[in-house]
Amino acid sequence: MESAKKFWFSLDDKIRYLVIGSFNAGVCYVIYSLICLIIGDRVYQIALALAWLLSSVISFITQRTFVFEGKGIWYKEYLKCCATWFFSYLINAGLLEFTVKICGMNVYIAQLISNFTAAVFTYIVFKKFAFKKG
Repeated sequence: MESAKKFWFSLDDKIRYLVIGSFNAGVCYVIYSLICLIIGDRVYQIALALAWLLSSVISFITQRTFVFEGKGIWYKEYLKCCATWFFSYLINAGLLEFTVKICGMNVYIAQLISNFTAAVFTYIVFKKFAFKKG
C-alpha cells in the first residue's frame, strides 16, 4: 500500500488532478443528468446548482487527499475551495447558458463542454490558492 501511495504522489499533480478531477466531473455530471431527467431539462441551471452543491463535498475530499495532499486546517481549505467553486460555478453556468441559448446545444452536451472549461480554472485556483503549500 505504501508503494502505491509513493507511486501515486510521484506523479505530477496535473496528472493526479486529471484522474481525480475526471472522477469528480463524472460524479457531478451524473448528478446533473439525473436531476435533469427527474425534474426536466428546461431547468438545467437548477440542476447544475444542485449538482455542484452535492458533488462539492466529494470533490473536496478527493482533491485534498489524492491530488494536493492538503496538510492545512481542513475547514480553512474547505472555505477556500468553496470560494473557488463559486467562481468556477459562475464560469460553468455562464458557459452552459451560452452554449444552450446562443449555440442551441443540447443541455447534456453543453454541460460536458462547460464542466471541462470550469475544471481547468478550478485546477489553477486550487493549486495557487485553496491548497497552496507553504
